[in-house]
Amino acid sequence: MSGFRLPALAALRYRDYALFATGRFCATLSWQMIGVAVGWQVYQLTHEPLDLGLIGLAQFLPFVLLVLPAGQIADRHDRRLILLCAYAVEAVCVVLLLWFTLSGVKSIWPVLAAMALFGAGRAFWMPTGQATTPNLVPPEAFPGAVAVNSTLFEIAVITGPAIGGLLYLFGPATVYVVALCLEALVIILMFCMRPLAQVARRGGSRMRDVLEGLRFVFNKRVVLAVISLDLFAVLFGGATALLPVFASDVLHTSAAGLGVLRMAPGVGAGLIALMLTLAPITHHVGKWMFGGVAVFGIGTIVFGLSTSFAVSFVALFALGAGDMVSVFIRQILVQLETPDQIRGRVSAVSSMFIGASNELGEFESGVTAHWFGPVRAAVLGGIATLIVVGAYTRLFPELRVMNGFPKPQRFTE
Repeated sequence: MSGFRLPALAALRYRDYALFATGRFCATLSWQMIGVAVGWQVYQLTHEPLDLGLIGLAQFLPFVLLVLPAGQIADRHDRRLILLCAYAVEAVCVVLLLWFTLSGVKSIWPVLAAMALFGAGRAFWMPTGQATTPNLVPPEAFPGAVAVNSTLFEIAVITGPAIGGLLYLFGPATVYVVALCLEALVIILMFCMRPLAQVARRGGSRMRDVLEGLRFVFNKRVVLAVISLDLFAVLFGGATALLPVFASDVLHTSAAGLGVLRMAPGVGAGLIALMLTLAPITHHVGKWMFGGVAVFGIGTIVFGLSTSFAVSFVALFALGAGDMVSVFIRQILVQLETPDQIRGRVSAVSSMFIGASNELGEFESGVTAHWFGPVRAAVLGGIATLIVVGAYTRLFPELRVMNGFPKPQRFTE
């Protein structure tokens, strides 16, 4: 494997990691396409911003109820099998969306049911996937694997919405058929991976095991800081959930234009992910973390105030770039600070904070847009994000002055 000269790309020489990373890429591509189709389809049916918030709420409720038990399961059972089952549930969700489209039903309740099913599947694959990466590469290759994961994720975020918007020109059913094919490919790739060794001991109180991740996070102030900072940023800065409203009513563009706007944060994040792959952050980690979230907030404010498609694209680009910096630092810090035997549970807590905040942020944005209008909702969300950044620099001085990452631990037994 002499072709892998870059340290980050060296992670791809490990067969199971390459299969895993490719599967995650296809799954992300699928759901970015679906995000464009579902948002546009629902808004064109109802013209009600609150319904876009309900899509987020439908995903949030099953996710937040299942993610902590899912973390315990990830620590006790074959993580590959869990991923297989979770992605199979997502495939069923796509089938439901396809049925909704072909049946001509006008009520959005079937869509909400499908998205709730997606939230349930995500509750399992999100913490399991985070806990799986360290089991697939040696400790010295782990930061590079995180960089590759981030780069592939952002490539999917860049291309997925654009593909989804273009395919939507042929109807939402076309989007769902292509997405279903991608989900089938994900399942095949996960099946081709070797079973992953169980890393946790059996026995003990199950409730105690479930809560072990929470106890660990609240006892590790740096981990608590990076997880909760991202939570509030995503919660208050969830203006991207309102993109169908801005695309239709403010910028007066089409589904293809919506796809381009959905692509913009991914372009910014993808560029930063590529830079981090070539030159990862190694110093002034805390300052980079706070700076990334601040840029996210400023981008949200500019996007909310913009009436120009070009300015909106640039604001979303900056928003995605700032978010990528904070995500990169958070993923490495959380995984390097966590022992492998509880990594699934800690990843579940991280997923609950970050993943659930995406859907809850969408609901919050839909509600505030319903009350105050989409422009005020986006601007207020960006201002709230900046306030959180200022507060956290005082509440967590240890993160503010953190210079480098902790040394890698041995991840597998």
